[in-house]
Amino acid sequence: MIDSHAHLDSARYDDDRDAMLARAYEAGVRGILSIGIGDGPATMHRAANLARDYSGRPNAPRIWASAGIHPHEAQDATEEALASLDALLQRPEVIACGEIGLDYYYDHSPRDTQKSAFSRQMALAARHKKPIIIHCRPSDNSANAWDDTLAILESDWAPTGLGGILHCFTGDWDHARRALDIGFLISFAGNITFPRNQPLREVATLVPPDRLLIETDCPFLAPVPYRGKRNEPAWVKEVAVTLGDLLEITPEQVALRTTQNFQSFFGLTASTP
Repeated sequence: MIDSHAHLDSARYDDDRDAMLARAYEAGVRGILSIGIGDGPATMHRAANLARDYSGRPNAPRIWASAGIHPHEAQDATEEALASLDALLQRPEVIACGEIGLDYYYDHSPRDTQKSAFSRQMALAARHKKPIIIHCRPSDNSANAWDDTLAILESDWAPTGLGGILHCFTGDWDHARRALDIGFLISFAGNITFPRNQPLREVATLVPPDRLLIETDCPFLAPVPYRGKRNEPAWVKEVAVTLGDLLEITPEQVALRTTQNFQSFFGLTASTP
């Protein structure tokens, strides 16, 4: 399996990071994309450093990294921060830009500021020919971050042909379809196991098998039966089990299919993990 979205540099792993990665490997996780947003732009390099430092370790998953400024910290997307991102996207272990996008649920940064930071980071990703990883969380009112996110992607990103990943997908089928049409993969996290998320499970059955990914978004969103605990990559298996039940295939088949999807999308060889 490959966990396509994990915050391995979280301080919540500082006491047992090696043991956590060993548990992941034992559970069958052979690769992890470590998301490089840090605690804000000043620390978005930590995921890349972690990927470099863990390179080649035996009995541990292969780690790749991304780099980006989360919409929560969009107001901190200064020229200096964007220059740092530009440099990070040149590092070989950094295979994507993200997570970037729009968050209308918390609105930690003004929405116009979020859109500006989103656009400027897409420009950097395009310059380095790196795909993007999208964070999108709508508000509880009529202002829909999905509509704004997809409109921006369709107008500004689709022409690059680089595609990306909708991480921790929570939208409806129309949102997924529009993203699929412009070359995105759809990644499902532990929330697909939550009892009240039947609409999300129904969407998952409609996504073409060759466009599916699985993730933990750890240390957040621990799946059933671990809900409420600190999440970790080993538990991506529960997402594979749920998807297998939905698609009427085995968890092993889900693991193989999503691993192949990840490797194909990022141009990795089958032996890379």
